[in-house]
Amino acid sequence: MSLNWKEINLILTELDLSGSQIQKVLQPAFDILVLGLYKAGCYKNILISLAPGSCRLHETFKSIPKPERQLRFAEFLKAHIVNSWIDKVEQLGEERIICFTLHRCQEQFFFYVRLWSNAGNIIVTDSMYKILDVMKRKPKRNEVGGVHFEPMPINHTQHSEQLYSEQQSMQSQAEFQDSSSSNGNLTACSNDTKKRIYEVREYPHIISFNKYIDDWYAEHGTALSLEVLQEQVKKVFSSRMGKLEASLVNLEKKIKSAEEAELLKEEADILMANIGSIIPGSAWFQGENFYTGGTIKIKLDPQKTAVQNAEHYYELYRKTKNGLLELQKDYEDSKNELARLEEKKAKLLAIDNPLELYRLLTIEVKNKKNLDKKRPGVAFISNGWMILAGRDASENDELLRRHVKGQDIWLHTRDVPGGYIFIKAKRDKSVPLDVLIDAGNLAVFYSKARNVGEADLYYTFVKYLRRAKNGPKGLVLPTQEKNLHIVLDQNRLRRLEQNKCDS
Repeated sequence: MSLNWKEINLILTELDLSGSQIQKVLQPAFDILVLGLYKAGCYKNILISLAPGSCRLHETFKSIPKPERQLRFAEFLKAHIVNSWIDKVEQLGEERIICFTLHRCQEQFFFYVRLWSNAGNIIVTDSMYKILDVMKRKPKRNEVGGVHFEPMPINHTQHSEQLYSEQQSMQSQAEFQDSSSSNGNLTACSNDTKKRIYEVREYPHIISFNKYIDDWYAEHGTALSLEVLQEQVKKVFSSRMGKLEASLVNLEKKIKSAEEAELLKEEADILMANIGSIIPGSAWFQGENFYTGGTIKIKLDPQKTAVQNAEHYYELYRKTKNGLLELQKDYEDSKNELARLEEKKAKLLAIDNPLELYRLLTIEVKNKKNLDKKRPGVAFISNGWMILAGRDASENDELLRRHVKGQDIWLHTRDVPGGYIFIKAKRDKSVPLDVLIDAGNLAVFYSKARNVGEADLYYTFVKYLRRAKNGPKGLVLPTQEKNLHIVLDQNRLRRLEQNKCDS
């Protein structure tokens, strides 16, 4: 329940803000502003809330949590309004619009506070009523910087605000009657309309109306703004949790496929047991499956001997088995992260203080942005190893600066312009030759040697790279490098393309 115009008038009378200096500005939430005012040895915190259903201005005696960082409007006020003096504070007629007339040095400002539910705003203008900035930018209402502001538009009087109240009351008569019991009365105006007579709600006169309002809203008035913040919490977490759930489904499919690795080992064993009966140059072998008791048909490479075909199946088995371990680890990590997010979401939704919830939500959104920040270039997975590929000077430079470490391996075409390729290191593990060749193929593919189909490369650890002094962006000079010659393998490139992952 927002303040009516009579209550606002009483609050301003009690506060007597003329002659105060604005010494501090805080914006602890997107729709809440706190002004720290000093006058005659007395310091006051004036809270302004634009939250739908609880628009208000009053002195607050509660502690104000500091935001993680100042929001845009608060930064503007710090630069232009802090240390200014309040010459006059007035309410515009019976509208819920308050005008602060301010001056700082030789400059004059107008600070308008419009306390309308769903249309509240704070607007700062110069002495010629040109908008300098607003708390909520609304281009459709011409409430943006540089636009001339009409504090009381033509034909827009108390009637417009009253109409809004009447529309609200028609939507929920019961809710309206409940609020009117303490905030106003209804009188018949005609068969079709109702006119609201505004009164100051009853309060114990042993305390100021400001103190009563501060206590009342602390207990009752945060519901709507709290609901808005809770919806934001759900939105932030649903996005991240949805991605994790989709990733788990995908990993389950890959794990199920990788679990068939034992079949590769069985086929290799069967080939080794039947080496003598395999005809050289055959494309298939058909024989007894001593694991199941039936018959089995195994595809062969006609260019390989029986032993080489068997070794090929053993190699596939090892690679698939190693990949399965990586997939299972990724699956467990994703499950744990999903459970952690569920717990964090529940804790945030259990907070009943909207200012504290806003502070924590701001931190969470900032962390989310850092997590969601896209890695430049392209990323691939090769037998459980991650390979990063830069495609131009900017991506090369960004990868070098922020996404690789000293033990990662760097590859680049020799004497041919191209992207940087990095193999991300694993603790206590050497990069397999097959992964190095995959990375080499990518280095040729993302270079001007692609059309030639082959190139000389050099590679070294990232820690052995140094930037060229006054050189172009991303240019590095390698030391302790080793040489590699790569002929493009289209089969490898197709496999890598299938294993491309999100950057």
